[in-house]
Formats: sequence, C-alpha cells, structure tokens
Amino acid sequence: MDFPSTVAPFILRGVTLKGIDSVMAPFEMRQAAWSALAKELPESALANMTRVVPLGEAAALARELLEGKVRGRLIVDVNA
Repeated sequence: MDFPSTVAPFILRGVTLKGIDSVMAPFEMRQAAWSALAKELPESALANMTRVVPLGEAAALARELLEGKVRGRLIVDVNA
C-alpha cells in the first residue's frame, strides 16, 4: 500500500510515528519476530489498551491527546 506523504504534519502535531521497516529482513526472521510478539502481547492485553470512539468525539479527544491525557490506542469509528 502506498502512502506518499511527509512526516511534517505529524511532527507539528506532536505525534510520534513508530514502526519497524522489516521489508528487507529475511522471511524467517520476520516470522520469528511476529511469533515472539504474539507470545509476549496477548490479544486481551491489546484489547485492554484500545478504545473505539465515534467520529463525533474525535475533535473533543484531540485536546486530550495534545495534553498527553490519553493512553493506549484510540480507534475512530467513522461509521458511528
């Protein structure tokens, strides 16, 4: 999937983009890494740190995000 963009808007908003570029790693190494992650981070732990919010609440949550009051993951449901 292509995402032609710049990181400038994220930096200006204080958003940290974290990730690992594993494209060039051998398949076996990537498979081992994902297996280790699956053992260390059970699905229930991910569910406990995730909150789904309707699109209508996103603007109000933006202030909390900028103030560092939000922990975990927020998923904005554009259909709610």
